[in-house]
Amino acid sequence: MKKKILYLILMMAPAWAGAQNKPYRVGTTAANFLEMGVGSAANAMGEAYVSQARDLSSIYWNPAGLAYLERSEVLCMYHPWIAGINVSFAGTALLLPRIGAVGLSITSMNYGRTEVTTMSMQEGTGETYGANEFAVSLSYSRKLADWFAFGATGKYIASNIWHLGTSAMAMDLGVMVNTHFFSFSGKREDGMTIGMSIANYGTKMAYDGMDLLRPIDIEPNENGNYKDVEGQFRVQGWDLPLIFRVGVSIVPIAAKNQRLVLAVDALHPNNNNESLNLGAEYSYRLIGVGKFFLRGGYRGLYLDQSEYGPTFGAGVALTLMHNKLLRFDYAFKDVGILGNTSTYTLAFTF
Repeated sequence: MKKKILYLILMMAPAWAGAQNKPYRVGTTAANFLEMGVGSAANAMGEAYVSQARDLSSIYWNPAGLAYLERSEVLCMYHPWIAGINVSFAGTALLLPRIGAVGLSITSMNYGRTEVTTMSMQEGTGETYGANEFAVSLSYSRKLADWFAFGATGKYIASNIWHLGTSAMAMDLGVMVNTHFFSFSGKREDGMTIGMSIANYGTKMAYDGMDLLRPIDIEPNENGNYKDVEGQFRVQGWDLPLIFRVGVSIVPIAAKNQRLVLAVDALHPNNNNESLNLGAEYSYRLIGVGKFFLRGGYRGLYLDQSEYGPTFGAGVALTLMHNKLLRFDYAFKDVGILGNTSTYTLAFTF
């Protein structure tokens, strides 16, 4: 079993090495909506979630976390971002006895509609154009030991800008390890947890469509030739935003009715430099009612010219009949000169 676990961890090494060999390239990847964090709990904790993801949002942060679901779950998120751009996420996960956990999700970003203008019609042509991107993911996770879980996600990604479109395939891999280290209660589940994931390891995206077609005069110096030969621009393929995350979390308070989690994540993307995310979550349990959460964090520590900053949030998980749970989470993020954004998440565990 230990050899299998070591092999799974080593599987992630080539992808990590590939990310490290990339130069500093801000703004040179496609489908950057894949970098938008999923789930209000994670966003409120400064996105320090790779070792803490144990709900449906783990499909995004670390697919290994699906193995820690106690029940099947449905989760929806709405994130009104900036400039009228909206991000949405919806997914579900099912627990299959002796097989593992299977998750299905869709993430979309809608850029809204913009009026078409030309040099001769600067007030508008009466047409509008839009852009949207989405990703459909299928995840699988399983505990290979009581203290070790492995997960993988395959995803189809599409991007459309008016008459242009492109698509790609990618995969995520993740592991999560529970240890006895720093366990103040003496229980493994309250000890230090280590999480690691590689996200968006896949094919390149190159746009194609009628907007790339242009008439070309192949012999501009000759008279009488046909000046409208159909030509097409050749578009360069762009990498996906490859992200390697490694994080640790500890539980300094693990009482019967209250719990405090501290987490830190280190990120190595292929389109920016390395950074740290910090997060904390305090939960209080009322027997027969549910749990209440307070969260805080900081995103983008040591990131050059970062517009990220402090994050805050809260949540409530209400106990329903037959031990079902209804959870609502909220997150507030400071994004510098871009203003502030909020994230809303609703989940149902059954």
